[in-house]
Parts: sequence; structure tokens; C-alpha cells
Amino acid sequence: MDKNSLVRFINKYYLDGVGNAVVLNSNSEKQQLMTKSVSEGNSMLALVKMTDWKPDFDDSILGVYSTDSLLSMIKVLDNDVKISVLKSDEKALALKFNDSNTSVNYMLSDPSIINEPPNLKNIPEFELNVNITEYLRKTFLAGKGALPEVTKFSVVTDGTSAKLVLGFSASTNTNRITIPVETTQSAHMETMSFNAEHFASILKANEECETGTMEVSSDGLIKMSFKVDNYESQYWLVATQDVD
Repeated sequence: MDKNSLVRFINKYYLDGVGNAVVLNSNSEKQQLMTKSVSEGNSMLALVKMTDWKPDFDDSILGVYSTDSLLSMIKVLDNDVKISVLKSDEKALALKFNDSNTSVNYMLSDPSIINEPPNLKNIPEFELNVNITEYLRKTFLAGKGALPEVTKFSVVTDGTSAKLVLGFSASTNTNRITIPVETTQSAHMETMSFNAEHFASILKANEECETGTMEVSSDGLIKMSFKVDNYESQYWLVATQDVD
């Protein structure tokens, strides 16, 4: 197996440490690897799938408590690896990786001790649809780098056009970066703010996607969707407290 394919999958849910502890669902019949991750406080939820997944083991539920350790360990391997699962009474105990010379043994955790992401219920209507273009991705990441102390970004729309603003404040003059966005559906909404660090991590993890979609609900929810090669990823961001 191509190790980099697995690393791409991991990065899409790991998000620079936001989704460190997860349960991986490996389905050999569907040739699919799937997981959900959630941030502390449940303000961000991720759902990531990889198809054309052809493991050399049966269907398995894999509890990964420290994704950061898993990533560090498999980086020592060559790109062409074989992956197997060590089991006892159908319970997965460890993931084993082998290249032509080196082996890595990663101990799995009991899935019951890993925080299970909540199920999405009563998803509201999304009134604003935004194209996640390369311009938006590059400009937002550059803007976040220029304003590292800014932890939120705001969605500002008047029903005709929309923009994302880092450092927005309605009451004071601030350092801010305003990024116009392409919309396929517009609506007037009150200005809402969201976690800028989560948003930036999502954009970085899906940088190979030429385009993506971002849907915004006036109820305070963003849904982001990406699809490239044999990967599908969706993310939900919950609005933070009201902007100033």
C-alpha cells in the first residue's frame, strides 16, 4: 500500500491535532476506511472517507488514541508498506506496518474510551453557498499567518455579496483582513463568527482539492465539503459567541 495515501486520510481528520483520538472503521467489502473526529467542546466535527481501501485484514474497528504518535511512527517507513492487524478474540490490539526493512507496531486503544462524536440532528437550512477556491484558501491561510493572534473569522453578507473577515469588529477599529468570496447562493444574514484556527486547518488538510463548497446557515452553522481522488471529507463548524 502507498503510505502517503493513508497519511492524506489521517491529515484530513487530524487537523493539526484537533482530532487526535478517533475510531477508524475499516470495511473490506466496501473497500472503505472511515472516521469521525470532533474538537474539544464539539465546535467542529469532521467526517472523512477513503475508498479504494484494500487492507490485508478483515473488517475491523480500530481505536487510535494518539494520532500524533501514529503519524510520527509511520513517517520512518518507506512509502510502500504492508498493513496488518493483530487481534485477540476478534478485538484489534495493534496495527503493524512493514516496509522492505523496517516494522512499526502501533498499539490500539479500546474504542470505548475514545470520545464518540455526536450524531448530526436537525440540520438547518443553508442560505449562503460559497465556492472554496484556491484564491480563498491561499488568501485565508496567508491572512491567518499575518494575524496569528486572531482566533475567529466572521462571515459578512448583505444578500448580494459575501466576504470572510479576519479581525472583524463592529464597535472598534481593528487590524483586519477582508476576503471577498464567490457565491452560488446568497442571503442576508447577521454577521457570525467561527473558529479561524479550525477553518485554516481544514483548508490546509484539503489543499490538493481545486475546489470545495462552504454552506452557511443563519442558525450559526457552516458545512464544508471536499472531494478529490478517492477521498471525501465534510466538516461542520459551530458559530462562536456573537461578534463585537
